[in-house]
Amino acid sequence: MKTTEYFKYMRKRPDRATIQDEWITRVIQSPQKTEIQSDGRIRKWGWIKEADKFLRIILLEDGETVHNAFFDRSFKETPQ
Repeated sequence: MKTTEYFKYMRKRPDRATIQDEWITRVIQSPQKTEIQSDGRIRKWGWIKEADKFLRIILLEDGETVHNAFFDRSFKETPQ
């Protein structure tokens, strides 16, 4: 999994340290929702049953480099 230095730094935060690489990969491969930001970055959301939360992944424009990953408390869709 390709990541940015920002992602590596942010991953050290206690609220993000529990996010597993497997979950990130799962959301990238099978997102429940995808949006393109105005800067070209890609947002993907997926339900993580093990955490009972939605995970938001931000990818760079290349569609494969992870820039950010966090549990999105404000996402309002029905879990799959």
